[in-house]
Amino acid sequence: METKNMLVVEDEKPLLKAIQAKMEQNGFDVVTARSVGQALNMLKDIEKIDVIWLDHYLLGAEDGLAFLAQVKNNEEWKKIPVYVVSNTATQDKIQSYMSLGVDKYYTKADYRLDEIIEDIKNNFEKEG
Repeated sequence: METKNMLVVEDEKPLLKAIQAKMEQNGFDVVTARSVGQALNMLKDIEKIDVIWLDHYLLGAEDGLAFLAQVKNNEEWKKIPVYVVSNTATQDKIQSYMSLGVDKYYTKADYRLDEIIEDIKNNFEKEG
């Protein structure tokens, strides 16, 4: 698999570092953001982001849904696969993310980090 660029949008620093380290061990180049503004700047500044790992709760006033809406309304970005990994497991929230077109929604409590990473890697391998 050629190296893929991943944007990880997560407000919790220790978790952000763990995700980044694990994804890099699995062959991804990773950039990180902790707020919607930072994440949008990354998308503007980096030529090619292949996948987005997104949490619901972020630093600042806006959350993952606000970020996702902006991504999906942008011609350049709307095809980027987005995986939401969050502790927010209300049906309303999950439904909102799914209707905006996320590729998959993971509830943090239900999955180990390795399982999510394996899933994301497998999806890229299927696409070939």
